[in-house]
Amino acid sequence: MRSGDAEVAIAEKCVALVGAPNSGKTTLYNWLTGSRFKTVNYPGATVEFSLGHLAAHLGEGLQAMDTPGTYSLHPKSADEWVTLRSIYENPKVDKIDGIIVVVDGTQLSRHLQLVMQMKETGFPMLVVVTMSDLLRREGVDLDLAYLEKTFGCKVLAFDGLLAGGLLEIVAEAKKLGSSHKPSRPVPWSFAQQEEKLKECERIAQEALQHKTDHAQERLNRIVATTEKLDRVLLHPWFGILFFILIMGGLFASVFWLATPFMDLIDGWFTSFAETVAAWGPGTLWADFLANGVVTSFAAFMVFVPQIFILFVAIGLLESTGYLARAATLIDRPFSALGMSGRSFVPLLSGFACAVPAIIATRNIPSTKDRLITAFVVPLMSCSARLPVYALCIAFLFHGESALYAGLAMAGLYLGSIVVGAFAAGIISKFIPRTEPSFFMMELPIYRRPKLRVILRQAWTRTLSYVKRAGPIIFTFAVVIWVGTTFPNYQTEDAHQKLEESYVGRAGKFIEPVVQPMGVDWRVGVGLISAFAAREVFVSSMAVTFNITDTDEDSQQQALLTQMSTATNAAGEKIFTVSSVIGLMIFFLIALQCMSTVGVQIRESGSWKFAMMQLVVFNVAAYVLVVVVVQSLRFLGVP
Repeated sequence: MRSGDAEVAIAEKCVALVGAPNSGKTTLYNWLTGSRFKTVNYPGATVEFSLGHLAAHLGEGLQAMDTPGTYSLHPKSADEWVTLRSIYENPKVDKIDGIIVVVDGTQLSRHLQLVMQMKETGFPMLVVVTMSDLLRREGVDLDLAYLEKTFGCKVLAFDGLLAGGLLEIVAEAKKLGSSHKPSRPVPWSFAQQEEKLKECERIAQEALQHKTDHAQERLNRIVATTEKLDRVLLHPWFGILFFILIMGGLFASVFWLATPFMDLIDGWFTSFAETVAAWGPGTLWADFLANGVVTSFAAFMVFVPQIFILFVAIGLLESTGYLARAATLIDRPFSALGMSGRSFVPLLSGFACAVPAIIATRNIPSTKDRLITAFVVPLMSCSARLPVYALCIAFLFHGESALYAGLAMAGLYLGSIVVGAFAAGIISKFIPRTEPSFFMMELPIYRRPKLRVILRQAWTRTLSYVKRAGPIIFTFAVVIWVGTTFPNYQTEDAHQKLEESYVGRAGKFIEPVVQPMGVDWRVGVGLISAFAAREVFVSSMAVTFNITDTDEDSQQQALLTQMSTATNAAGEKIFTVSSVIGLMIFFLIALQCMSTVGVQIRESGSWKFAMMQLVVFNVAAYVLVVVVVQSLRFLGVP
């Protein structure tokens, strides 16, 4: 069997890893499989589970499945629902031969209820107690034999840092299996829940005290450092300050660290496109390959560095234990907008790029919270808007103090937050909550991150993005190329070619629509072109206003000069204070990025949701711009 084919389970046993978030489950899975795993979406959901074969040095004959973190087999979130479905009716595996229940040894009483629930189903199971290195460091010796007798299954300790106990886990996992069909979990009543929790506390105390004196004191020492840090990081005032600094660092890393790599990718594809175009100068096929295939492929590949760095940054925050604290700090203000604390990181990363931000909403368990967050993300002022903002602000404050331009830029970013909050408050009224509204987040102890694992996970998730979103993004980009090239593709004059193209005709067609915005068909063409990528608007303006200088700085200066003198068919100036303010408002609200639409379709699993978002944002942007422009002109502002 090929190591990369995670969908085939012939002559192999398959065991599922089940455990609470931050229990060390995925760390164990990574040690079991190495790089021999594949991450897939459960059909009908955006939540992922992973399938993989044993790492080469661990032998053959076993396939492992990493399920989403769950606190219970009685699902209350999308993650828990997928975990339950994955072990009972997985489309990728004939059957699950056994379960490895992963419990955190430092949180034993809380995690044992999952072991108890799994025991009731009759699944052959193995219990793995993680954080054994921390327990050993403080002299805590769990009575594993007592736990084995209590739950009727093998119980093993595991060291996630050094993989201690891994070989024993593999050997016991290979023994799992039964012809008996497991039963479905039966939800506990409130009274049963209370009784089971007390029983779990008793079992945990027995397991701790049998072999260890002053066990609770020793456990307290394990969390002592965490408690000291939390007194600062979760402080009502200092906690918020550190929260802003840490999350600001996350945003800066996604934006600034990715820029050189994005420029490198963009430069490589630009050079490659020029090479391809030189294969057949003036021919349609070369133009299609260079400006259609290569350029459109670059349109989504340029996002890869941002996505990778985002996943690395989130992985670092999650593995250290801080991400759970960040979600806790921000939960209260977000709950007023119909979201939860988990929504913050996607929204923050949306200021860099909406594509990885929407992907990051997968971590939000509540369907309603996830949809609201994904709906609002495109309103955050992403980096693609910066060239447009810079052009408009340069026009408004040309020759003025840089302070005014800086304040205007800050106002645009603040405006995106205000509009996003307003939109979240409205959309929350229309999206029904299909599951109980709750925010439960266990705060893990702070730990040193394992960089190799984080980088591998980030790379796997990035490849997943390329494979899923790439075809849709590529298709949209090629459609834009066709629209700007035909029907008069042989015309040499770029201005005439664009004016007579399908997109140019569309611009003329929509001129009555864009005129109330204070602009003419040429700006309309720019708005249409911006649906491929917002950055295209500036270069589109350069083409439509017949600017041929390719140097970025001089092109912008020449474009500003043309903008200041450009007039429409009636001889009226196109770019005025009111119309340029209108353009900034339009780009602030409008959803023009087809990359975002493509990813939204994938992540929401619904064309209707993505199309509704596209229509609502663009119609709202248009109506608001018309009202603002006409009101300003009514008040005497040109």
